[in-house]
Amino acid sequence: MLAGLDLNEVMVIDIETVPQYPDAGAVPAYIMELWAAKTRFQRKEQTAEEFYQNAGIQAEFGKIICISAGIFNFRQGNREFRLKSFYGHDENQLLHEFGLLLSRQTAARSFCAHNGKEFDFPYLCRRLLANDLPLPKQLQLWGKKPWQVSHIDTMELWRFGDQKNFTSLNLLAAVFGIPTPKDDMDGSQVRTVYYEENNLERIVNYCQKDVVTTAQILLKFKGEPLLEEENINIIN
Repeated sequence: MLAGLDLNEVMVIDIETVPQYPDAGAVPAYIMELWAAKTRFQRKEQTAEEFYQNAGIQAEFGKIICISAGIFNFRQGNREFRLKSFYGHDENQLLHEFGLLLSRQTAARSFCAHNGKEFDFPYLCRRLLANDLPLPKQLQLWGKKPWQVSHIDTMELWRFGDQKNFTSLNLLAAVFGIPTPKDDMDGSQVRTVYYEENNLERIVNYCQKDVVTTAQILLKFKGEPLLEEENINIIN
């Protein structure tokens, strides 16, 4: 599977997001009205204020606080995975810096993420535009047919055409015998760790683990050996 895929042309990414405001009490009234309307079918018995802790998953009401990106260097017998993170409280700045990386990484033509087509890729596009930033060429997807988009979604690969199937990154890692990336925290805790614990470094570490795990799963799909710890180079 994926025999023709050149890993040197793939960038593995993951994003972490939180609500734009720390709690419902800080949200402007007109934004809360829009939030209530947007989530009226999702909230069930919860009020819009109670449900606001989930606002980070909606690009219109959330923001990106971390992007981790990894690239393969599998040339001439070398097996290296280079990982860099862009993070901070200023979403515009981290998106700008990520865009600069993409402009330099001309070899990375395809993104890879777990559930990327439903979450990471469209979320990035929406937040870039909301911050008045241009879409990098890798995310200029408008007008393209599905088969013209080269981005890889490991969850979609695992579906094998089964559209009802949702498999978490943690579960897929377990299936392949890969150490869990959720040994410290999981996605449901990001808002609390960011706003209540003020521990952005912990979130960055979690995001990086997700990228490494996604890269390992991609290698499994391709039938290649997993990365060893010494193959992973985190760039500060």
